[in-house]
This record gives sequence, structure tokens and C-alpha cells, in this order.
Amino acid sequence: MRIVGASSAFPKYHYDQKALAEAFLAYWGDKLPEPRKLELLHANVGVRGRYLSLPIEVYPTMKFGEANNAWIRTAVELGEKAIPKAIEQAGIDKSEISAFFFVSVTGIASPSVDALLINKLRLNPAMRRIPIFGLGCVAGASGIAMAADYVKAYPNKFALLLSVELCSLTLQHDDVSVANLISTGLFGDGSVAVIVAGDEAAKRCGHAGPDIVDTQATFYPDTEKVMGWDISETGFRIVLSQDVPDVIASHVGADLDMLLGKNGLTRADIGCWMLHTGGPKILRATAQALGVQEEALWASWECLSEMGNLSSSSVLMVLEKTMAKRPAPGTWSILAAMGPAFCSELVLLRW
Repeated sequence: MRIVGASSAFPKYHYDQKALAEAFLAYWGDKLPEPRKLELLHANVGVRGRYLSLPIEVYPTMKFGEANNAWIRTAVELGEKAIPKAIEQAGIDKSEISAFFFVSVTGIASPSVDALLINKLRLNPAMRRIPIFGLGCVAGASGIAMAADYVKAYPNKFALLLSVELCSLTLQHDDVSVANLISTGLFGDGSVAVIVAGDEAAKRCGHAGPDIVDTQATFYPDTEKVMGWDISETGFRIVLSQDVPDVIASHVGADLDMLLGKNGLTRADIGCWMLHTGGPKILRATAQALGVQEEALWASWECLSEMGNLSSSSVLMVLEKTMAKRPAPGTWSILAAMGPAFCSELVLLRW
């Protein structure tokens, strides 16, 4: 199995971090007991700017239904941009895609967004559709693993994975908790489309991306309060525990060693790392757990700085950036993300 295409797309509205912080200060005003805390949180998350689905002045008056309608509309717009570019990169015809995995945790739709895009782009009407909601930040890596499972069963076929995360549309107007203040400084909007080819199908493509050698999903029991959403009449309210870095540090290193051991490898064999851009604390905790230097996570740090945390799209953005600088042939690589429940997904790749 091989990744043969990866392409991102963003909304047209972009704001630097200072402008976003000023907008939140003006909006929340005297609701913030310590306004300086918001400024510090926004300044310390390692983000220079972010894309938003809508003009910044629209957000204060939006209700949940309006935000979700904007999510559907923008998700389709971004899918229309990202999917054709990924198909072109793979060097295939759109009719050759036989499975469509769609992942998101920032909005809901029925018919799902994949169905809307099949109509818009006139994709193969006989393809399998697999819309997935609720996996959160881990869904980019999990989506690759599930697409790999599909093409392993059907080696002459191609699978499409599309992640769209429009985190700005989950804004909670009256939530001034530390978790929400952090999220308003960290999360942004964007999408990535990835094409995964079976072994036979990959022979018809170039060598744009790495081979998928193995994958490993791990669920950590009784950690469901570490990360996720509380969903109510106002929409999606962030659940983000300060224990996230500790959970990562306690588990991910052992998970990695298990995956590598099954494939006769050690950490020293890995020459390229692609990790979810959860934020500075998450990246540092993950680097420590995996025993790698921060500079080895250059693509993750760059993506965090350029566009913030894009939930499930983040690790796919890191993949796209790494593919642009393609590591040397034969290089072993790990793509990894974590998400609600708490859980992790590791993907072993070789260039």
C-alpha cells in the first residue's frame, strides 16, 4: 500500500495571532477576570496565524445551527479544492477511486459531506462511502490506517481520505474556561485530501509518497474525560484536560516499541517523524515519550506555527509538507496522532 497523493485546502479568511487575540478580548470584555491571561495563552501556543471559515466579525452573533450550516458549506468548498489536487498528484483519473473515507469532528451533516462531494465532483457513484465522526485529532492517522486496510483487501484499487476540520465554527460564546481560552488561541480551519493505493494500483503511479508497512491503534481505558466535546444546544464545548501530556508520556513510547518490534525495528531505525500538531506541550511530551529531539519534528512545528492545530487534518498537513521534501529512499518513518477516548494511532511508513 502506498500514499500517492496529499493536498491541502484552506478557507480564504486568514488572521494573524495578534488580530485574533484582540478580537477575543473585545468580545469577552469584562467576562474575563484576567484579560492578560488570554493574551499570554495566545502568545505561548506557538501559532503565528490561522485560517477561519468566515470573516472574524461574523462569529459573535452565530448560533449553533448557523455555524453548522457554515461548516457544511465550507467543508464542501474545501473538498472541491483539495480532492482534485490530490488526484492530480497521484496521476490517476477520478473514476478510479473506489472508496471515500471522510473524517471530521467539528460539524454534522446528513447526507454526509462525502455524498455532497460525490455529486459536486462527479466522482465514482459506485464507490464505498465511509463517513466517520467522533475520532477527533486521531482521525487523520486512523483514516490512513482504515484506507490502508481497504486497499490491502483490494490491491488494485484506490481509496480517498478527506479530513475537514473547521474548529472556529465550534466557538462557545460564554465559555471563558482555561480550556476554551487555549482552544481559541490554538485551533484553526483547513482540510487535506489523501490518496492511498493498493499494491497493484500503486504500480500505475509515481513515487510521490511512502509505502504503508503497518499500523497500530491503541485505546487507553477509562480516559474518556481527557479530551473531547460536551455537545449541547449551543454546540461543541471543548473538553481538554491538563493531563493530556502526561497520558501521552505514559503510553506512546511503549506503543511505538510494540509496533517497531513486530517489524524487526527499533527507534534508531526511524529517520522521519510526522506527529500531530497538538500544541507545544503536546509536541514536547510526544518527543520525550518517543525519545527524539525536537528538531526531528520540524514539519510538525512548522505546521503549528503556520496554521495552528487543525484537529484530524493536522497530521495530514505534516504528511503533505514532508512529501514536498521527500526523505531519501528507504527511510523509515512514523506518522502518529492522538485523540479522544484517549487513544493513539501509529502508522509505520517507508519512503
